[in-house]
Amino acid sequence: MQNPNPIIVALDVPDAARAIELAEQLSPHVGALKIGKELFTAVGPEIVRRLRAAGARVFLDLKFHDIPNTVAGAVRAAARLDVQMLTLHTAGGSAMMRAAVQAAGEMAQATGTEPPLLLGVTVLTSMDPAALEETGVPGPVEQQVERLARLAIEAGLPGLVCSPQELRLLRAVLPAEVQLVTPGIRPASAALGDQKRVMTPAEAMAAGANWLVIGRPITGAADPAIAARQILEEIRSGG
Repeated sequence: MQNPNPIIVALDVPDAARAIELAEQLSPHVGALKIGKELFTAVGPEIVRRLRAAGARVFLDLKFHDIPNTVAGAVRAAARLDVQMLTLHTAGGSAMMRAAVQAAGEMAQATGTEPPLLLGVTVLTSMDPAALEETGVPGPVEQQVERLARLAIEAGLPGLVCSPQELRLLRAVLPAEVQLVTPGIRPASAALGDQKRVMTPAEAMAAGANWLVIGRPITGAADPAIAARQILEEIRSGG
């Protein structure tokens, strides 16, 4: 999946009307639109169909994490919706991730389409070392990110979601073709919100990101389209 525009806008809104309004404003100015748990749970798969019918590329961010057969079925369902990107938790293990890769490939072959970009989630950007240790994983966040990232690539995943703080680490240890999708992106003037490990758009691209997930700095702006264009200009100018 090519990305002439690396910005993915997170549509973290509770209803279809607001999502469609934002999509109409933003589709010409961004690379993809992300549908997460809140929106998908509120309105269901029809929102994916509506965005795809409008020509938007869709990143379905539901972070699948279950037994291999269940995750494979979910990946097949997402592929039938014609999403371009989707996520699963690498903590689900190698068998689960291999099943997802196989399901995506089989669906692509059956439909004659490109498979969705499967993205492994390593450590959530809201988690710092103390939060990670609460879950029974001691040591630096970077150590767990690298462990799960290697596991994902060995299982055949073509991409990862990672904090901007781990971009340089992963670029140093993973194949160059691995796609890195990075949340926790905030323009210098924006508030941190609930994400603790953040970076500016230009910094993240320089560190090796392929895609940047940006939400409130764009969707909460007085004019979301202008905000998206300004961030893209910042990226292209190097910050």
